[in-house]
Order: sequence, then structure tokens, then C-alpha cells
Amino acid sequence: MEYRIEHDSMGEVKVPADKYWAAQTERSHENFRIGVGIETMPREITHAFGVLKKAAAMANNAIKPEKMTAEKLAAIGASCDEVIAGKLNDHFPLVVWQTGSGTQSNMNANEVIANRGNEIAGSKLLHPNDDVNMSQSSNDTFPTAMHIAAVVSIEDKLFPAIDALVATFKRLEKEHEGIVKSGRTHLQDATPITFSQEISGWRSSLERDRELLALSLPPLHELALGGTAVGTGLNAPKGFDVKVAEAVSTLTGKHFVTAANKFHALTSKDELVFAHGAVKALACDCMKIANDVRWLASGPRDGLGEITIPENEPGSSIMPGKVNPTQCEALTMVAVQVMGNDVAVGMAASQGNFQLNVFMPVAIYNFLQSVRLLSEAIVSFNDNCAVGIKADRDKMRHNLHNSLMLVTALNPYIGYENAAKTAKKAFKDGVSLKEACVSLGFLTAEKFDEVFHPEQMA
Repeated sequence: MEYRIEHDSMGEVKVPADKYWAAQTERSHENFRIGVGIETMPREITHAFGVLKKAAAMANNAIKPEKMTAEKLAAIGASCDEVIAGKLNDHFPLVVWQTGSGTQSNMNANEVIANRGNEIAGSKLLHPNDDVNMSQSSNDTFPTAMHIAAVVSIEDKLFPAIDALVATFKRLEKEHEGIVKSGRTHLQDATPITFSQEISGWRSSLERDRELLALSLPPLHELALGGTAVGTGLNAPKGFDVKVAEAVSTLTGKHFVTAANKFHALTSKDELVFAHGAVKALACDCMKIANDVRWLASGPRDGLGEITIPENEPGSSIMPGKVNPTQCEALTMVAVQVMGNDVAVGMAASQGNFQLNVFMPVAIYNFLQSVRLLSEAIVSFNDNCAVGIKADRDKMRHNLHNSLMLVTALNPYIGYENAAKTAKKAFKDGVSLKEACVSLGFLTAEKFDEVFHPEQMA
């Protein structure tokens, strides 16, 4: 491999000749060989840095064009566009497990954008610190990148995934109207419910989760940029914070504003904790929905068997013909991961000391993993399972009429205690509720038929 010599305030460093990064990135690359190639800083953060560095250059050009000249702005902008498009991903090698402020990832962005910008300009036009990092600090850029990445991932990936599954459930509700089945509480038989009502519960849970996620977004639309090192805004010109937020809004098509209190913005990660709590709530409902589906599809002969789901792949290496609810299992495993990530995000957010939180990389890594996994798992569950859910009407009818809890309908006519005696006798003797009720003398056969209509109980 060929190398070139770069230098920083600590001296000279050998850097791979074919990479745009420079000395500070290389030092981090060499000093933090933890999770290399696996736990690289999320590409959503790389993308966000491209956005905020271009936005910062735009704001600087508007405020002090004598320093951020039109020529420099053009070079930075062109380089940032390539970062945003993912064309320079190979030049962002750093892992999550680095400095807790994300300083090295900020410098990685500064170096790559400067060197690529110089290549585009055809001259040594840009300096990583003086130009690309103008009016900024790692301490305000990294939390800004976190908020940009969080908002974009939720609005552009998670919301569409939720919406698609909600649409599927709405269709399934209409297709299964009028089918009455046994309800279940405590995993025991309960009073009747329609299958459409059951599906509506799944749909409504997702819709509420989306509402809660939307409520968590406004604080994430506030940016720390402009606070610089400790929140005072040292070396950032007056009005930079407002203009850079406006530029980020222009570049992303989403409404971002500057944080009202930069001291809070640098040290507290409560917005991320709150938003991830909403992500976790969605994961909890996904766990419930997926478990309901696999229970209802259990069997095919010795389980509940009230619905069928698509058969996607063989389920056993030893049992021929076995098919498993794999999409349900994948979604529930993702839900478990998200719940675990919530602990990590919360613990990381608790480590804000004085003017800075130094657990930011691990916080955003887990946050973005949760959003990405949940988005992709919901899409997979929808496309490969939910869209193909079909009711087994015969099995639902059989289970409905076999349920002892239909006796609840007799309460107004024979009372709770006599209804309980009827159910227990029917279960003990292996007879129908009608036979038990009549033999106990609580109702005549004719009266029982008059008041007992399972399909009307839902």
C-alpha cells in the first residue's frame, strides 16, 4: 500500500495515499481497533455530517463572505454533496468506539471534505479546521448530526414502514368483516370478538405508536450547532446558529431550528431518550402483534390454527413438511434488540458531565440501529406475512362454539353463580353448555336456544 505524509498538532502521520482522510482520522483509525468493519459509525451520521458541513459553509458565506468565499463554498458544497450521496463512504472508516464526543468523526468529515474539495478545486484551497470546521466545534456538530440523522431515519424510514402495515391491516379488517371468533384473555377462552375487531386492535396500536413518535420529533428538530465548545458560541459569528439551522432545513426539506439553550443542547440527550422511548413503545406493540399472529397460526393441526399465513421456507432440517412463522420470529427478535438498546440509550444519556455528554456515539449508534432494524423488520413482516393472513372460518366457528365462556351470555337469565356451575359441569362431563344448563334445571332447552346466540355476542 502506498502512503502519504500528513501532519496535525502532534506531528506527522502516514495515511493511505488513496484515502481522503488525514492525520486525525488516521490516529483514531489506529488507536481504536474495536469493532473494526462491524461497528463503524452509522452511515446516517456520515450523511448528516455532509448536510451540516454544507449548511455551515452556506451560513458562513452569508455572514462573513470574506472568509468563506464563494470559491470555498462551491468546493465544500460539491464535496459535501458526494458525502451525502454516499460516494465517499469508504473514506469514513472510524468505529463507534472512539472518543465519546465524536470529535474524531467530526475531524474525519472535515478532512475528507477538505481534501476532496481541494481535488475538485484543483488547488490547496481548503483547510479542515479553518474552513470546513469554521464557526463549529465537535461538541456542537456531533449532537447536531445525531438530531438530523434521528429525524431523517424516523420520518423517511420508520413512518413509511408503519403506514404500509397499517394499510394492510385496514384491508384485512374489511376482508374479514362479520367473522365471529373466540376472544382470549390470560391465554384462556373469553367472550366472542370479531376477527375484524381483533385486527383493528393491531392497527390502532400502530397508529397510536406513530402519533407518539410524531410527538417526540419536535425536540429533535432543535440543533446544537452554534454552541461551539461549551455552549457559549465562542468563535461563531452572531446569527450563525439561526442561519445554519435554516440551511439544514433547506438541504433536508425538513424544518430544523436552533436550540434555544446551547448549554442544554451540548450536555443533555433527553430528546433522544424520549424519542427512543416512543421507538420502544412501537417495538412492544410489534412484539404483541407478531406473537398474536404466530399463536393464531399455530398448528397446523395441534395448535389454534385460526389463521393461515404465507409459507416462505422449510422450517426444519429433520421434520419434513414443517413450516414456521419465521417473519413473526424475526420481528420479535428485533423488538427484543430495541428494548435492549433503550437501556443503552438511557444509560448513555445519563453521562452528561458539566458542559458535554461523552457517550454520544454509543447513544446514536443504538438509536439508529433500533430505527433501522424496526423499519426493515416491519416491512419484511408486512410483505412476507401480514399481507397473506387469511382466516380459517371453520376453525374459528368450531373454537367459538366450543368455548365455555359463551356461558357469560346466560348471566342475565340464570345469574353468575349458576352460569359458573353450568360451565364447570360442561367441562367436567364433556358436554355442551346447553346440555349442562338444561340438566341443572336452570333453563329449558327452548329458552336456552332463545337467548344463546354466540354470533351476536361480539
